[in-house]
Amino acid sequence: MDKLKKMESKKIMEAQESVHLADLHLPEDLRDLSYTQCRQLCREIRTTLVNTVSKTGGHLASNLGVVELTMALHRCFHSPEDKIVWDVGHQSYTHKLLTGRLDRFPTLRQENGISGFPKPSESEHDAFVSGHSSTSISVACGMAASMRLNQQDHYAVAVIGDGAMTGGMVYEGLNNGGKVPDNLIVILNDNHMSISKNVGALAKYLASIRGKEGYVKTKWAVERTLDKTPVLGKPLAKVLKTSKDTLRNTLYHQSTLFDNLGFVYLGPVNGHNLEELEEVLQVAKSYHRPVLVHVNTVKGKGYMPAEKNPGEYHGISKFDVMTGNPEVSVDTCFSTVFGQELARLGREDQRICAITAAMKYGTGLQFFASECRDRFFDVGIAEQHAVTFAASLASMGHLPVFAVYSSFLQRAYDQLLHDVAISNLHVVLGIDRAGIVGEDGETHQGLFDVSLVSSIPNSTIYAPLCYEELRTCLKKALYEDKGLVCIRYPRGVDQSEPAFREPSLTLSHYRKGGRILLVTYGRIFNEMVRAQVALAAEGICCDMLRLTRIFPLLPQAVAAMQEYDQVIFFEEGVKTGGIASQVGDALLESGFRGRYSSVAVQGFVKQASVAGSLEHAGLSASKMSDYVKGAVHGHAT
Repeated sequence: MDKLKKMESKKIMEAQESVHLADLHLPEDLRDLSYTQCRQLCREIRTTLVNTVSKTGGHLASNLGVVELTMALHRCFHSPEDKIVWDVGHQSYTHKLLTGRLDRFPTLRQENGISGFPKPSESEHDAFVSGHSSTSISVACGMAASMRLNQQDHYAVAVIGDGAMTGGMVYEGLNNGGKVPDNLIVILNDNHMSISKNVGALAKYLASIRGKEGYVKTKWAVERTLDKTPVLGKPLAKVLKTSKDTLRNTLYHQSTLFDNLGFVYLGPVNGHNLEELEEVLQVAKSYHRPVLVHVNTVKGKGYMPAEKNPGEYHGISKFDVMTGNPEVSVDTCFSTVFGQELARLGREDQRICAITAAMKYGTGLQFFASECRDRFFDVGIAEQHAVTFAASLASMGHLPVFAVYSSFLQRAYDQLLHDVAISNLHVVLGIDRAGIVGEDGETHQGLFDVSLVSSIPNSTIYAPLCYEELRTCLKKALYEDKGLVCIRYPRGVDQSEPAFREPSLTLSHYRKGGRILLVTYGRIFNEMVRAQVALAAEGICCDMLRLTRIFPLLPQAVAAMQEYDQVIFFEEGVKTGGIASQVGDALLESGFRGRYSSVAVQGFVKQASVAGSLEHAGLSASKMSDYVKGAVHGHAT
């Protein structure tokens, strides 16, 4: 009977303390809540995350893992005066919910909705734009330095995952940040994973200190005991605080890499225990110098399918909440076809090596890794190292293939130019997610690789239309071409018409007897085909030219264009420095007497569906058709 009364009493107390996100003025009200209320909010946040991402798609596992950490940060720090910088930023969904964006959260990653990444134009609580890895410590260093220069007693806090710690820029930031007495705090969110499983020496190093939670707990227990000791307690506690190295060496006979770089190291602590998190964050604040707090979390925490398979739920499409199954399961796409073909070639040729920057599954290299394990290299989130590593393999007679997302390749331009091209080393790049990628927005669109790579001497670029052409291009890139060779292909599945799937390594010219020539390459050729059909129905006859090798520009492509009165180039890439602008220059130099114009992407492309983004850029079938009609009547823009 007593037990039943206690249970009823507990339920009444919990009901009296009930609180909901919608009722709070955030983030300010968080600091007035009890731990019971905070834990209740954490449950509500996890439910909101799962329900929303199941409808919009997005990054789920990483966000589920930082719910308590984000809550603790906003209770211990005062945003926006204190700056919280999220590395990569894909784990900032809880931060968005706790900074007043609950009502807009259903628009996550949708056109005109809230971004899946931090965006200062969206909220004053988003301290810095981020979408790529390993930048947060450098950003926080600059903010902390600015606060010191402006005599502001605020904090700059970088939240970075252990996966992002494999990026070299992290150590540039740590090396710089540990030298100065700024209010800089780095939160190392250690969930044992990046997108693919963490690899390398750093992962082993973190594992070596991950289990030693006793250090911080023992240190706090000793300090609290000394604080309560009459007369000598507080002075001794102060000495202990400034003598942390002595205590650590006494307990574990070691100092950490972070200590040696000039940071106070605290941790590891349980990243799902609010009391522990808040205590360590308050201790970190009290130092008023660079501090690194090592926090252990579980990726996917609170949603069993994501906990069991955090890699699959890192970035996921829409899914069924009850089963965890995605609405659309795509077993075959450009990434998997590339990976499978590379694995097939790798079985036959021991010279072929495959390289990924922590994206084994995202780029389809799991097949090669399984069959050619000794020649598969996951270098972590280190695109610069990956390119130079590939160049070195090439210099020793191997055939290295680096599969990388287009937007991540941007980080390795110097290595492509200096380490590969100058020596004309034979390196093959599989440029995945080329073109518009959709809901991830500005930071992830693959629109700059053509402009970047085509500025590099001794480079070749292919843009296959379909799976079979992708296989053909890969084989030619490995065995016939020299120097830097790039094969770029889009996210998703082959949507080309079967009638146009005959593989080509150069160009394909489709004649209908028209005096207008439409030119493009890659995925949007599908849109051009539909535009041509629509135009023909209105009495406007157009021929088509599809380029497969898009750089260097083929002389026969320029010659084919000379036959027409009007040439219009459509390009799913940036206008400046793209192939369309290079074609314009080549036609001008050749004395072309017809009219030439082009449609390409200008500026950054915000989040929207791929179809919506193509429409906005003038690259959908209907927009192409409208442009051609305008060009025919002399008023194209």
